[in-house]
Amino acid sequence: MTTKTPTANGKFRGRPSKYDPAYCEGVVKLGQLGYTRSMIANELGIGWRNLQNWEGAHEEFRVALEQARHDAMAYMERLALEHMVESPGGPKLNTGLWSRSMAARFPNDYRDNSKVEVSGRNGGAIEVDVVHDFAQTLMDDLLAARQADAKSDSSD
Repeated sequence: MTTKTPTANGKFRGRPSKYDPAYCEGVVKLGQLGYTRSMIANELGIGWRNLQNWEGAHEEFRVALEQARHDAMAYMERLALEHMVESPGGPKLNTGLWSRSMAARFPNDYRDNSKVEVSGRNGGAIEVDVVHDFAQTLMDDLLAARQADAKSDSSD
């Protein structure tokens, strides 16, 4: 499958794509090792934009990237489960890792929600009584100082 369209004279513009359907198997294997999309692009020797272009142009590549993402997530979850206890076989739970893992896996039950709402009196809109233009005040003060200086220079 090519992503380029021929010009009027039947020739293609730009370099031919380095895409190879054989990359799909490698992408899935990298996902099974926990690789991110950035790491996969790096391993394939291509840039981020090229990875995105191939994903949009080649259905089999998009499917491989999706599978790699799920496999990488499973890899990282297994790793977290294996290291949930600070020393394997020991009794001490890594509470930070446990908390983050639970919040990610069960957000409705474990996520820390902090929501700040600001409202005016009786839950209404915030009222602004005075708006002070500091820039105008500064300009007025500078102008007054210059006028005072000019008067003192002319009286000398």
